[in-house]
Amino acid sequence: MPLEAGLLEILACPACHAPLRDDSADETNPELVCTGQDCGLAYPVRDGIPVLLVDEARRPA
Repeated sequence: MPLEAGLLEILACPACHAPLRDDSADETNPELVCTGQDCGLAYPVRDGIPVLLVDEARRPA
């Protein structure tokens, strides 16, 4: 389930403060991905709620 556009506009990566890209359309592994060039962390979305904790984020491949 994609996040509301208004919510996505106010969220930022907690690590580098760059905007986040919504990849939550993928029902099996929804996440918000940092758009920062040097960061790229992917934060999980659980039950429609973004978990914006650096310790919970997936590191870029």
